[in-house]
Parts: sequence; structure tokens; C-alpha cells
Amino acid sequence: MAKKLLKPEFKVENIVASADLGVDLDLYSIAKASPDVDYEPEQFPGAICKIRDPKSALLLFKNGKIICTGAKTEADIRRAINQVIKIVKDHTLS
Repeated sequence: MAKKLLKPEFKVENIVASADLGVDLDLYSIAKASPDVDYEPEQFPGAICKIRDPKSALLLFKNGKIICTGAKTEADIRRAINQVIKIVKDHTLS
């Protein structure tokens, strides 16, 4: 006799999203200008930006690509990326 499968409850804990700013970034100057950005190219090729509200982490790459993790909604992703744009806008290479 087959067991009846339950319908599990779930909730979204983490969304991963990618974006492309369409410009090259100067990761050294971004990290120097912002206390929220860490950049150690010997360990990882991207800079890590930690946002407090919404709580998320964004990986910034020299080619302008971004990976956003930790957000729980699409709206939070948009807010986090918009905050990063404010941080990096004066540090583009192209």
C-alpha cells in the first residue's frame, strides 16, 4: 500500500539574482570609498558588498555583472541593486 504524500509548507528564504550594469567597475576604488564593500582579489575576483536593509550580499565584478543573494523578495532585490548603483556610480571605467 502506497503512503499518501503530504503537501509540505514552505517559505522563501533566499533568492539569487543576477544583473549587468553594462559598464566596467573599478573595484579597488569602490572598496576604498565604501566601508560596506570588501575586495581581496587574491582570494576572490569580485568585491563583496553587504547591504543591511534589505539584508543581502552582492558580488560585484569588474565587467559590471552583479550577483545578489540573501533577498527574500523581488522588491528586496531591486532595492539592494539600487543601493549598489548609488555606491558604484562614481567608480566606473567605461
